[in-house]
Amino acid sequence: MHNIERVPSGHAGRSRSSAYADLVWTVATSPDTALDIAGQTEQALAALSANLEQLGSHPSLMLSAQVLLADMRDKPAVDGLWARWLGEDPQHWPQRACYGVDLGGKLLIEIIVTAARRTGDGA
Repeated sequence: MHNIERVPSGHAGRSRSSAYADLVWTVATSPDTALDIAGQTEQALAALSANLEQLGSHPSLMLSAQVLLADMRDKPAVDGLWARWLGEDPQHWPQRACYGVDLGGKLLIEIIVTAARRTGDGA
């Protein structure tokens, strides 16, 4: 039997996060789409941290990230906030790619992550 954990998103047909064995998959956006790119990015990063923690992970355990931007001209601002959020230890930096996409409405950023779960030894 598969022991898949799923965290509902509040939208039909999709979960905010899921986990299986030692891996976590999650997505985060800003709940306040009236904010500018800096505000939406900060809220999305806070949501991402909470999503990872909920399933036994942490931003330092991210393996891969895809950042979807409504406007690629926002990438330098997002890059700065992302780097500050992750910190200076390159051992905590995931593989990351940014894409310019139509996110619909006033949503400016969406972040999709795959991460490892914490192990019993505190890692």
